[in-house]
Amino acid sequence: MKNILEYLEASAKYYPEKAAFTDESTEITYRLAVNKAMAIGSSLASLGVRNAPVAVLMDNCADSLVAYFGVVYSGNFYVVIDAKMPSDRINVIFETLRPVAVLTDRKHEEKALGLKFGGRIFIYEDSSSCPIDYPKMNEIRMRAIDTDPLYALFTSGSTGVPKGAVICHRSVIAYAEWIQETFGIDESTQFGSQTPFYFSMSVLDIFSTIKAGCTLHILPKKFFSFPVRLLQYMNEKHVDTIYWVPSALSIISNLKALDYVPLPELKRVLFAGEVMPTKQLNYWISKLPGVLFANLYGPTEITDICTYYVVDRKFADDEALPIGRACSNCDVIVIKDDGTEAAPGEEGELCVRGSFLALGYYNNPEKTSQVFVQNPLNPHYPELIYKTGDLVRYNERGELIYITRTDFQIKRMGYRIELGEIETAVGSMDCIKACACVFDDQNDRIVLVYQGDVGDEAVREVIKAKLPEYMHPNRLVQVDSMPLNSNGKIDRNRLKSSYHTL
Repeated sequence: MKNILEYLEASAKYYPEKAAFTDESTEITYRLAVNKAMAIGSSLASLGVRNAPVAVLMDNCADSLVAYFGVVYSGNFYVVIDAKMPSDRINVIFETLRPVAVLTDRKHEEKALGLKFGGRIFIYEDSSSCPIDYPKMNEIRMRAIDTDPLYALFTSGSTGVPKGAVICHRSVIAYAEWIQETFGIDESTQFGSQTPFYFSMSVLDIFSTIKAGCTLHILPKKFFSFPVRLLQYMNEKHVDTIYWVPSALSIISNLKALDYVPLPELKRVLFAGEVMPTKQLNYWISKLPGVLFANLYGPTEITDICTYYVVDRKFADDEALPIGRACSNCDVIVIKDDGTEAAPGEEGELCVRGSFLALGYYNNPEKTSQVFVQNPLNPHYPELIYKTGDLVRYNERGELIYITRTDFQIKRMGYRIELGEIETAVGSMDCIKACACVFDDQNDRIVLVYQGDVGDEAVREVIKAKLPEYMHPNRLVQVDSMPLNSNGKIDRNRLKSSYHTL
């Protein structure tokens, strides 16, 4: 097994007429997916390049998935570009990426033509109808190896320049093997996909689907503003497995939507991307007894996930969930500032080694060398690990506990303060729908921003009861809604820039 297209082709052989991908208006069978993708691959093969980046500028839809596989058939790797992203930011990405081509559709052709880009533009509707060049497809596949790049996803960078993590076939194969084995994904599974394809969480949905020969349903984004309709749509599609960001799950729990529309076919609820508020999770658990709930953790640079915790006990609303243990064929180590391994209970930075690791950042050796480093515990031969930038520790059960990002940790008045601990305390309140803490370093103060039907005084009473005085926020700001970034997470950068002058 050296190429993920083998998954797609095997599923097309055994389930040719089964729906592979659906959206609100389109259903694509496995047979059609392979034929269209091979046609696109044949069209793109005219570029005469291998292992080069091809940007895909399309909406989150069933056809876009076919487009990604089409790029892979051409012997190149795909880069998902959010069609709603401002052109200026796409141009910044292109300065680093320098794609050999942009694959887009008629809907976005004008936008593609307006980009600062010197390569060729291919139109999905035309390329997917091209004759398939079978000899060329065989020639490309014969040269493929499992460390060829499969995709690159661009994440925000600390300097304002996005970084493109490059993931190879071997990493996704190892990851998909673990997902299927751990969560029992099979040909009957019906995924309800929430995350956009430019977000690494989508990797689980996409590649688990084609490996198992099951079906991925793209849930319309507009329905997340109407939770009852969203749940109805999931029932119409017989969705039994979801992998969402906690913010999306919290929409359902905050509005008690499961009180009105149950999900009798749901079997698995997986979540990742940010800390899951326990209070909101407890609502889901109370409404879905017998359903598997799992907290997954990992950054884009290790394909998607490196640790996981299947919820196996009750947690109080103000308790934090563990991030669990390492996935199979993936190892995690906790490294202290002095380069030694942390003992149980000691804090350190979580580092990852194994097949899940990205190849590095595209055209960015400086950033790559900062976080993909030699394993300090192994001086004997070259072995790269990825430094996640997350502080963790092991609890008494041998489970990893996420503490905070290293850049969320502050030192103030002589104390080391974890902003996540303040958020956990406030988030346990019944009336709090969401909250986030940011540190206003210009004015040396902690700012708590919260959404909920409660006043500052009540929030301060809870803080006083749960936290030492040196951790009390200096300022509380109540908002009607929390700002979210394109991945559906709370946009902490916006919060910080908004409130440092107040």
